[in-house]
Amino acid sequence: MITTDFHDGSPCWLDLGAADPAATIGFYAAVLGWEQRSAGPDSGGYTFCTLEGRIVAAVGPESPGTPPRWTVYFETPDADSTARSVRLAGGTVRGGPMDVGAQGRLVHLTDPLGAEFAAWQPGTRAGLEAVDLPGTLCWLELCTSSARDSVEFYRTLFEWDVQRTSMPGDENGRYTLIGTGGTERMHGGIVELSGEQLAAMGGTPYWHPVFAVSDADAASEAVGASGGQVSMGPLDAPGVGRLAVCRDPWDAEFVLLRPEG
Repeated sequence: MITTDFHDGSPCWLDLGAADPAATIGFYAAVLGWEQRSAGPDSGGYTFCTLEGRIVAAVGPESPGTPPRWTVYFETPDADSTARSVRLAGGTVRGGPMDVGAQGRLVHLTDPLGAEFAAWQPGTRAGLEAVDLPGTLCWLELCTSSARDSVEFYRTLFEWDVQRTSMPGDENGRYTLIGTGGTERMHGGIVELSGEQLAAMGGTPYWHPVFAVSDADAASEAVGASGGQVSMGPLDAPGVGRLAVCRDPWDAEFVLLRPEG
């Protein structure tokens, strides 16, 4: 589960670079019920996505040449130290570290296999204000070419707990749970994909968010009705819930999940 009592290595923020931020937020409003709030006159169009007044994600203008993918941020006590560790472990620093006023310090990163992510050193802003509720982030997944190499890299940055498991349809046990506090605080998973599978999804490893919904079928219908695409599902995953893998109209991937129980 994902919580808002953030600490080292826990997911704390989520944003998406968009060619048309207003239209993008409109899509997610239709699917997840989001509203929007400007991040301020000096934010360059960066916009908070809110649900019942609480920030659940953000959308801003896309960077040229950047694929349409959600970016997950992990909390760090020292963004500069994290940047150094990424370089030493074979990753890349794409931007920063840099201050965001008094709110915090961020750095944009890429792991050695090509998945982009970011780290956030909190100042006055700790992170998202609502998670693990319908319409909000409830899980993360890293789709990568090597779960073993990914685990090795991220554990040099964050003291994640790791547990191998099998998911429905995955008899080889290639799903790896990750978290920051034992089995009760797992916040995501690592999915190992073949080269062909990754090629069909853009060619490089990537993180995608899982959003909780109260009705996966209705939310999936809203995806299609609003110009997006349902790539898989909705389907029941025993022990997990009912889920659908989706893409927004600009091809950013996400998952909808009605958690079991």
